[in-house]
Amino acid sequence: MNRRSGILVFAAGIALAASAIPHVRVSAEPQQQTQSGAPYYKPSDAEIQERTDKLLANQHRDDEALEEYERVERQVDRTGGNSSRVLEDKLYRIVPTGTGTLKILLREDGKDVDPSAYRQQLMAWRDVLELMLKPEDPRTKIAYAKATKKKQDRNELVQATRSAYIQNWLPAEMINGRLCDVIDLVPDPNFHPKNIYQDAMIHVTAKIWVDRANLQLARAEAHVTKDLSIGGGILGKLYKGGVFSFEQAEMSPGLWLPIRYQFDYSARKFVFLVDEHQYIEVRQYKHDGPPRQALLVAQNDLASGKMFSAGQ
Repeated sequence: MNRRSGILVFAAGIALAASAIPHVRVSAEPQQQTQSGAPYYKPSDAEIQERTDKLLANQHRDDEALEEYERVERQVDRTGGNSSRVLEDKLYRIVPTGTGTLKILLREDGKDVDPSAYRQQLMAWRDVLELMLKPEDPRTKIAYAKATKKKQDRNELVQATRSAYIQNWLPAEMINGRLCDVIDLVPDPNFHPKNIYQDAMIHVTAKIWVDRANLQLARAEAHVTKDLSIGGGILGKLYKGGVFSFEQAEMSPGLWLPIRYQFDYSARKFVFLVDEHQYIEVRQYKHDGPPRQALLVAQNDLASGKMFSAGQ
């Protein structure tokens, strides 16, 4: 499992979940004041079900839209501890391919990539998009099949969380100037996982902040509470104490997209130990569209001969 898959599995998939109505609990008295100054709010069971369905539908729509957007990501790897230092600082242009994304390196440790190297990456993007427009090509079929399987796996994970977690409603908080409902998700002891992905759920707790007015996910974080073995421990292990988080913001009316990811965990892959501390900041969203439309963007960029402007 790579780092991006980790945040989607442990934070997005789990955090988007709302468990069944009978498992809802409230941790504060109805008249309690929240940190935001607003009265404590907890909807009825029927409203919770309705809001949950709307939240999941909104996030599904956001995820679908994200596949057609390019953006700029700054990825910073650090050491752990209170006196952490930067190990690697890279700036990427993330572009859509129709079955995923492609990373185009723009800057590394403060130094822009050579224009010829940037052009080579643009040509690679163009080639992938041209391939995606050849539906009978075996490589295209494989790519689309993998993308479809990935979506199915994620949808199954989200559905499983309805029975895997218990909701615990907390007082609302303000996130980026928006009033958000705060919900803890803890594993239900009665849940019986059916695969390795569902098994991961019983090792993780999550907390989500949901924009009350728009029913959109504003923030989510997941904590690994027990060591998680992969392949019986032979393939690897994710150790207790890992934290995964991400934030979203409204990019246009009704569309919320990620603006920050953070990974802090220790793991073992086969016999190699990994101590990962990385954050990713996302900005400069631009709609490129499906492969045929995105191909025009790539071709125009190549024709212009100009370097991409990513700001500072």
